[in-house]
Amino acid sequence: MNVERLSPYVYPLFRIVFGVLFLCHGLQKFGVFGGHTMPLLSRFGVAACIETFGGALIAIGLFTRAAAFIASGEMAFAYFLSHFPRGWLPIQNQGEAAVLFCFAFLYISTRGAGGLSVDRR
Repeated sequence: MNVERLSPYVYPLFRIVFGVLFLCHGLQKFGVFGGHTMPLLSRFGVAACIETFGGALIAIGLFTRAAAFIASGEMAFAYFLSHFPRGWLPIQNQGEAAVLFCFAFLYISTRGAGGLSVDRR
């Protein structure tokens, strides 16, 4: 079986799932899904905006490269600012999600939106 032929269908699913999960992380910072509301003009408020709007843009595939690049940078920033001081291994400092988001969005920023996206239209 040639699984390579599934790539045009799996990649958009990858992009959509990571975008929606990132959107949910942002919404938590606005008090949704059991989260706590963060002041908008704080580091966490800015992160909430990047995660909410960036996640939505990535999920629908609009301005995907730019949104994913900014999201990747935000996750790198979050990792080194919040997690790294507690230990350098992500498994020690609870930074696995930040690392996974960072590299997933870095990949998306280099590949673009792919199929099932507004950018493609």
